[in-house]
Amino acid sequence: MSKRITQQLAFLTEADKLKSVLRATTLCHDTRRENSGEHSWHIALYALVMAEHAVTAVNIDRVIRMLLIHDLVEIDAGDNPIHGDHDPAEMAAVEQAAADRLFGMLPDDQGRDLRDLWEEFEAAETDDAVFAKSLDRVQPLMSNLESGGRSWIDYDVTRDQLQTRVGAKVERGAPAIWEAIKTRIDAWFAENR
Repeated sequence: MSKRITQQLAFLTEADKLKSVLRATTLCHDTRRENSGEHSWHIALYALVMAEHAVTAVNIDRVIRMLLIHDLVEIDAGDNPIHGDHDPAEMAAVEQAAADRLFGMLPDDQGRDLRDLWEEFEAAETDDAVFAKSLDRVQPLMSNLESGGRSWIDYDVTRDQLQTRVGAKVERGAPAIWEAIKTRIDAWFAENR
């Protein structure tokens, strides 16, 4: 077997560990917490279905690629919920080290390409990355709405926190999607807080 194929298969085997990283968000039907592999697949599907709602035209293939790899670093860093209590600078350093290790498993050209794509997602400066970040926030919103606000209750999230931490990011890349679900969010908070 060639060295390239050996490296690629080793990376893909390592990526399977993402299925073992549990997130704070539950599945929509609230039977269990989702894992990061499921989350990555689901938001890639969100991108495929919701591309027409990006605030600017995006390259949907690049967006899907970003979303499929964006949480790979959680294999080493774990999931750090947006409403959780952690040091963002410390987590960024841990995630950078994880990116070094994981993307470094691949052949140099492929590892560099995926690492660049991951960095682009993290920076959220390009149209593709801004839209991808928006969808990364929408999917947990929908899971919370469908599961009775499960992680919002667990983390004692306020409506203002949700707007600042989530809504602003969704509005930046997909304002029509935010507008469509904002009424449901407001109704949930009016009824539950």
